[in-house]
Amino acid sequence: MTETNPQNKSPVSRPKLQKFLAQSGLCSRRKGETWIADGVVSVNGQIASLGCRVNPDKDVVKVNGKRVQAHTQSPLTLMVNKPKGFTCSNEDEHAERLIFDLLERKHKSFRLFCAGRLDVESEGLVILTNDGSLAHRLTHPSNEVKKRYQVELNIPLTAEHLPLLKKGTTVEDEFLRIDELRAKNGKPVGSQRLELSLGHGKKREIRRIFLHFGYRIKKLRRVAIGGLALHKLPLGQYRELERKEIGLLFPKEVS
Repeated sequence: MTETNPQNKSPVSRPKLQKFLAQSGLCSRRKGETWIADGVVSVNGQIASLGCRVNPDKDVVKVNGKRVQAHTQSPLTLMVNKPKGFTCSNEDEHAERLIFDLLERKHKSFRLFCAGRLDVESEGLVILTNDGSLAHRLTHPSNEVKKRYQVELNIPLTAEHLPLLKKGTTVEDEFLRIDELRAKNGKPVGSQRLELSLGHGKKREIRRIFLHFGYRIKKLRRVAIGGLALHKLPLGQYRELERKEIGLLFPKEVS
């Protein structure tokens, strides 16, 4: 019989370990799952397993031997207009500059992480947050959050390749495709400056699929995630998001 004493949380009410790690602000839920699978997370001195649930008030959770405390910081979500040359990572010994270098001192004290990345050569909208659940909703493939980009190609797009980009193709054993493709004049064929949308986000997907068809991307800029757009936020600047703006990231839920 399931324990009903309010002093003892039932297994159903205890969060899964990866959710607890995300809520602590230490990582995203997906990253937490990776850590658990790699055996670097312990609960009460025992190596944890996926699916494990914890009592945040009683259980001792450690990552690489360091205890993880329950989330105490206020929720914070930022929208950043990332410039080219900045790496979307909390730490990278090979990176010259990290996106977190753009933050003011008052925000550097928060344990933030990227909810969806842009490669170092790209610029545009990136979400930084200490809300693990929000990061999970933004990055999990099943949610298919639409992201809008502007790209500039080295040569004009041909009529031959337009349907192939939308249909998709396999590149290095991974299926890639563009959901929507257009140009400002409404005719992407013959244009080098395009606007496109993706409801998924595989690593360097846009660059890889265009390169497969013989195009080099000279410039790539993400201008919107869901219903949240950069608008006039200057390159290299950022600002805090209000709750209603966070809701714009998931327009299907508020429509």
